[in-house]
Amino acid sequence: MPLADPMDMATAYAFSVAIDGVRVPHVMEVSGLKAEVDKVTYQQQTQDGKYVSRQMMGRQKPGEFKVKRGLTDSKTITDWLKAVMQGDLKGARKTAEVVIYTSDSQPIKRMNFRNVWIKDVEMGGSLKAGSTEPLAETFTVCWDEMEFV
Repeated sequence: MPLADPMDMATAYAFSVAIDGVRVPHVMEVSGLKAEVDKVTYQQQTQDGKYVSRQMMGRQKPGEFKVKRGLTDSKTITDWLKAVMQGDLKGARKTAEVVIYTSDSQPIKRMNFRNVWIKDVEMGGSLKAGSTEPLAETFTVCWDEMEFV
């Protein structure tokens, strides 16, 4: 769905993340959403001896993105990492989706990721006596294929 006015832009506060169709709760931030292709450079000589250097597009590169969410008692993310650490890549590979919404909750951009697995989990924030700061869990999702839908 398009934005209401051609001069409007999407805002960064309305988004969702889903893994295997299940929305990840308490998401605070998503970073590293990047699609990229390889650059193939080649050089050649023309028939009249002129040196030519060309660039062309290659294959889609795999990538990764980070998700930061509020720390809860859920073991879903750490259990996923445990499966990867145990070498169960078949069981650890999933699908993921990141959706960006307009201010009135209409989807404006959707990215689907295939063959995703979790690379790391970080418990964010400082553990200090008397602190009232929320703790976060940040995890990195690696993917093989991505498409804009």
